[in-house]
Amino acid sequence: MSDVLTLLDAAHAAVSADPASETARLRFYERLADGELFLLLEREAVGEKLDPKVFDLESGPVVLVFDREERLAEFSGGIAPWAALPGRVIAGLLKGQGIGLGVNLGVAPSAMLLPPEAMDWLAETLEGEPDEAVASPGEFFAPSAPGALIAALDGKLARAGGLAGAAFLAGVRWQDGRRGHLLAFTGAAEGAQAALARAVREALVFSGIEAGELDVAFLSPDDKSLAALARVALRFDLPEPEAPAVLRPVAPGSDPDKPPRLR
Repeated sequence: MSDVLTLLDAAHAAVSADPASETARLRFYERLADGELFLLLEREAVGEKLDPKVFDLESGPVVLVFDREERLAEFSGGIAPWAALPGRVIAGLLKGQGIGLGVNLGVAPSAMLLPPEAMDWLAETLEGEPDEAVASPGEFFAPSAPGALIAALDGKLARAGGLAGAAFLAGVRWQDGRRGHLLAFTGAAEGAQAALARAVREALVFSGIEAGELDVAFLSPDDKSLAALARVALRFDLPEPEAPAVLRPVAPGSDPDKPPRLR
């Protein structure tokens, strides 16, 4: 069994330490959905056609995923066909199929079996779309959002590099008298608004807050309300996207750290 602990291992350990904690369970499912998983296949993929290897267990059929390629190799005892997919995609593929998910079976502390009902729930949870509305803010004030929501937003936005420059969380009183919280993005990339709104919705859902609401807005840098918002808001700076490496030809022997090979 591998000694390298992963984020999924940590999320599973939190559930094991407090099985009654709904927050811990939700964070585990969020980690499962957001992470890249290696799905064991029956045979090599042909184009986009995948044929997952199905195991018939006493509890019912399951497909197997691993959160590290090395763990899949350890389980299979060598080379085996696989496909690397986000957990959310695998949940969508299993929805309604009556097939469960085996996670890191026999090779990690996060080994567990998830029944088909769990995969259906996860897929349906991820499919939801935020509601659209038009409203005008009347006043901003310091946020009083629960720590669980702030932590969930911080995690989601840390994985949204390049989609926006920053986000501001503040309390808000709308002109119709309604009060709540607003997360306003600035510098959103073209076409990224829908993805950012879904990420915020998922952060709210997986934070475990009952009947929680959070409004999302997209502001231009010269928006008149931005200065008032920034004075009281909690700011999240989204990471810059990594620049692609620039590959240049190097003459043999010109790099002192890589001498030319002798033949």
